Amino acid sequence: MPKLRQETLGTGDMSWLDSDHGIRNGRTEILDISAFTKSTHYPDGYIRSGTPVALVGGLLVPYDVTAGTTTGAGVLEGHILTDQSVVDDKDFGVPLFDHGRVKVSKIAAFYANFAKPATAKLASLIKYV
Repeated sequence: MPKLRQETLGTGDMSWLDSDHGIRNGRTEILDISAFTKSTHYPDGYIRSGTPVALVGGLLVPYDVTAGTTTGAGVLEGHILTDQSVVDDKDFGVPLFDHGRVKVSKIAAFYANFAKPATAKLASLIKYV
């Protein structure tokens, strides 16, 4: 018998978006779930919409506002577009919002240490307001 589970899906709180530009063009990237911690990044069993991420070694990891990181996690790739349920410890595909407008205050409400990248070189094609 297959293992079945029931879950309710939705988009999550997308109030961090400042326009609808870019939401139809989110690209799929693979999330490195081992780089995220349950207590910090998904205490409710899902990674929230708007989570800032960096692309390191071809996988998405939590964005580190410390621009001088040696891993590349200090280069913002974008934000997870919709809530993503975490079922086990396997990496999985997620929609990445990588261009458009984002409200910094709304992202900072969930991630207290979030700050927009200091230079364009460290950011994606996102306008932070």
